[in-house]
Amino acid sequence: MNMQAVKTQSAVPVPLATGEVLRLPTPKPSFVRAKLIPAAKDVAAKLIPPIVMIGLLLIVWQILCSKPGATLPSPTKIWTEAYDLIVDPFFIAGPQDIGLGWRVLTSLQRVAIGYGFAAVIGILLGTLVGQSVWAMRGLDPIFQILRTISPLAWLPISLAAFRDSQPSAIFVIFITAVWPIIINTAVGIRNIPQDYRNVAAVLRLNHLEFFVKVMIPSAAPYIFTGLRIGIGLSWLAIVAAEMLTGGVGIGFFIWDAWNSSRLSDIVIALVYIGGVGFVLDRIVAGLATIVTRGTSAN
Repeated sequence: MNMQAVKTQSAVPVPLATGEVLRLPTPKPSFVRAKLIPAAKDVAAKLIPPIVMIGLLLIVWQILCSKPGATLPSPTKIWTEAYDLIVDPFFIAGPQDIGLGWRVLTSLQRVAIGYGFAAVIGILLGTLVGQSVWAMRGLDPIFQILRTISPLAWLPISLAAFRDSQPSAIFVIFITAVWPIIINTAVGIRNIPQDYRNVAAVLRLNHLEFFVKVMIPSAAPYIFTGLRIGIGLSWLAIVAAEMLTGGVGIGFFIWDAWNSSRLSDIVIALVYIGGVGFVLDRIVAGLATIVTRGTSAN
């Protein structure tokens, strides 16, 4: 067989078997279609509804407060009267004439100290109450009574004890936030499965190893539930405490604005308080998701 015949035979197409389908490679979707557009839709689905609702509320607010005899300022009036507070939250014009950003940071500093103490002590006491039957019987009734006392009712006691507004406000934050942390931690410790305890006994874990490797991971969803409640209560308590103790915090700013009949400034301060409270809750919720690997509810 010569070379020409080989070339002729190799060029003959091989017929496909009867019924066989020729599969073409599926084109890969572009980055825009695969990632960017779904992400944009997800963000829009989360942002558009609240933006629309806020816009409708502002329109209704503007209509109701623009009538003659309205006692509350309209959104346009608030923008005019509190323009400096809105566009420049970090200005400094004097010892008490500072922007809301600085006042919020001052309040957050107090919250961080009081809430930090509450988190540490609350988790430790909650672990003790949840682990020990005798501790639960002795301490739980006391905790249930003390947690019903209003945070501001503790303020005169703290002022008499510390003789200073700064530690008094921190104590009020601590005494407000510690109870939900204690109670939720105790519930989480009591709900640790018995199998976990049996495994720890087989492995002969000491108390510290059992606390770190078994107790805390198992009770983490409950602990972070208490921490989320505690951070919200802390932010509420500091605003109320600063109204009475003074200083440069956001609470005292609201009280001073009320005494000066600056309702527009109060509304802007309320927006700051709500925004900061939301951010604090999201931070703790994000930490809970990371630590508990998504088992904690947001």
